[in-house]
Amino acid sequence: MSLTEEQLKELASQLSKPNGEQGINVGNMMHDSNIGMTMSTANALKIADNDQILELGHGNGKHIKSILNQALNVSYFGLEIAELMKKEAASQDLNNTSFYLYDGEKIPFVENTFHKAMTVNTIYFWKNPVDLLNEIYNVLKPEGIFCIGFAQKEFMKMLPFTQHGFNLYDDVKFKELVNKTPFKLISLTQHTEKVKSKADEMIDRAYTVATLQKAI
Repeated sequence: MSLTEEQLKELASQLSKPNGEQGINVGNMMHDSNIGMTMSTANALKIADNDQILELGHGNGKHIKSILNQALNVSYFGLEIAELMKKEAASQDLNNTSFYLYDGEKIPFVENTFHKAMTVNTIYFWKNPVDLLNEIYNVLKPEGIFCIGFAQKEFMKMLPFTQHGFNLYDDVKFKELVNKTPFKLISLTQHTEKVKSKADEMIDRAYTVATLQKAI
């Protein structure tokens, strides 16, 4: 059964900022459908011992333990616009983790704080993408790495809810965005994975993991 326009708008809103009773289910669904993208993005960081890691939009945080286990003495800092997701992630009571709410625009940390940063499937909702990239650039240490996972525009266009508040990217548009910032684009790695559609069919999702670096 296809969703009505109002239902599609509500789903798009929940995917952007899960809340209420439905938000828990949406958070679990996002974790399950995005875990491949999330771990590809985390692996691209090449996390080392004693790294301080920042993640924007961590959702329910069920992947965080896997990030912490990639090296020794890793510290994880999560930023969320959704209070429900912040609470869900913090409830795991993992060591060396801290969680914060933010407005999706201003990064609430001082300059040169983090070795690495990552985000997955949040770029579609950035209100001022150049400004946000500059914010992330500032809080990274020199030579710090920022990895971004995003599904390709051609795939996302097939999902009806993306008509409501999603800004879609392909690699060309993404490069144009990065060129407006001080970041150096290190690599764009293409991936394809099988994911379950809303109709419970297995479909191919094409996505990119972008690696950016702060200048020395």
